[in-house]
Amino acid sequence: MTSGTPLSRTDAPGAQAGEGSGPDITTYRLENGLEIVVIPDRRVPVVTHMVWYRNGSADDPLGRSGIAHFLEHLMFKGTERHPAGEFSKVVSALGGQENAFTSYDYTAYFQRVAPEHLGRMMEFEADRMAGLSFDEEVVAPERDVVLEERRMRVETDPSAQLGEAMAASLFVHHPYGIPIIGWMHEIEGLRRADALDYYRRFYAPDNAILVVSGDVEPEGVRRLAEETYGRHAPHAAAGARLRPREPEPRAARHVRVADPKVEQAVLQRLYLVPSSRTAAGRDSYALEVLGEALGGGPTSLLYRNLVLDSRRAVNAGGWYMGSAIDDTRFGIYAVPAEEIALDALEDDLDRALARVPDELTEDALERAKTRLIAETVYSCDSQSSLARVYGSARAIGESLEDVRRWPSDIRAVTKDEVVAALGQWLQPRRSVTGHLVKGA
Repeated sequence: MTSGTPLSRTDAPGAQAGEGSGPDITTYRLENGLEIVVIPDRRVPVVTHMVWYRNGSADDPLGRSGIAHFLEHLMFKGTERHPAGEFSKVVSALGGQENAFTSYDYTAYFQRVAPEHLGRMMEFEADRMAGLSFDEEVVAPERDVVLEERRMRVETDPSAQLGEAMAASLFVHHPYGIPIIGWMHEIEGLRRADALDYYRRFYAPDNAILVVSGDVEPEGVRRLAEETYGRHAPHAAAGARLRPREPEPRAARHVRVADPKVEQAVLQRLYLVPSSRTAAGRDSYALEVLGEALGGGPTSLLYRNLVLDSRRAVNAGGWYMGSAIDDTRFGIYAVPAEEIALDALEDDLDRALARVPDELTEDALERAKTRLIAETVYSCDSQSSLARVYGSARAIGESLEDVRRWPSDIRAVTKDEVVAALGQWLQPRRSVTGHLVKGA
C-alpha cells in the first residue's frame, strides 16, 4: 500500500480500437455506471485486475488530509462477508500478487493472478466496493501504521521535507500542495467516521473504472463483471470534483532546509505549469518534450551544460508531471560539484535555461522525442504497466484516444512550440527554488 501515471469516445458498448493504433482494447459500461477497459495480452497466462476510483488525496476534506490514503489501508480490514486478511490470504495461496496505491487524483487496487482466478478476484473486490466493515479497535492501530510510515518517509528524511515545503509553497491554494499521506497533526485526528463518510461518498461503481489486462477474452470479462460488480447500485454521491483553482503566481519563492543528516547538497526548482487536462492547445506536449530535452539523461541540455562542459555539477536533470487533473509541476534539479555553492549553481542553472533556444537543435529535439516515446513504449511492455497507463489516464478524464494519439502528438512537437513553452511557463514568478544543505 503506497501513497503516491480510458473509455472510448463512442457510447457504443464493446467499441474496439482500430488496427495499428495500439493494444486491441475493448470498453464497456455496465448499467450501474461502472466503466470497464479490457486489454488482451496473451504472451503469458497471467491477468492483472485493477479497480480505479476517481478520488485521491486532492479530494480529501479540508482538515482531514490523508483520509484517502488512510482509507486505502482500511480497505484491507474486511467486509461483512469476508473477515480481515481473507482476501490477501487467498491471493497469496493462489500464487498471486496484490497491492494498492493512492495518488493526488485517484486510488487504485490490483491483483495479478492466473486467468482462471479472475472471477474470484472480482468477487472479493466487488464485495469491498460496497461491503467494507471494520470495528473501532482496528482504526487506532492502522492510524499508528500510517503515522509511522510518515515518520520514516518524511520526518527523518530532509529531502522529503524539502519536497513537502516546496509543494506547499508552489500550491498556495490548491490541495496538490498537501502531501498525499497527509499532515502529521491531521492524520492523528482521523477517525472511523471520517473514513466511512469518505468511503460512502466515493466507493461506488459509478465512480470506478475496472481495468483488466492479460490472457482474457473481453466478453468473458464483461460477463464476470456483470455477475460481481453489476450487483451494486450506483449512488452518484461523489459529485463533481470542486477544487479551488491555484491563483496566478506573482513572486518567485525560495525554500531552504538545513539538517545535519544531509550528506549531499541539492538544488531543486518547481514551476507551476498546465497539465495534460488544463493546457491550452499543445502546451502539455511541448512541456513533455522540454522536460526530456532538459533533463532526460546524460545527453540532455542541463546535464551537458552543468556536468560535462562546466563541471559545476555532478548531476542535473528535469521532469514534467503532466498526468494531472489540475495545473501541475515542472521540476529541474542539480547536484553541485565539490566546493560549488548552491547560490552560484542557481545562477549557472538560470544561464543554462537562457541558452536553450540556441542549443536546442533539430537533432537534439528529435533525440528528446525519440527517447520520450521509446521510454514510454518500453515501460508499457508488460500487462500491468498497460493496465496502469490506461487506468490512470481514464481516472483523470483522458480518453482511450488521448492515450493512443500521444506518440504521434509528441512526434509532431516543433522547436518553436518547445521554446514558446519555456518562455511562457518557466518564468521566475512561477517558480519555487529549494536548497537542501547540511546544517545544525
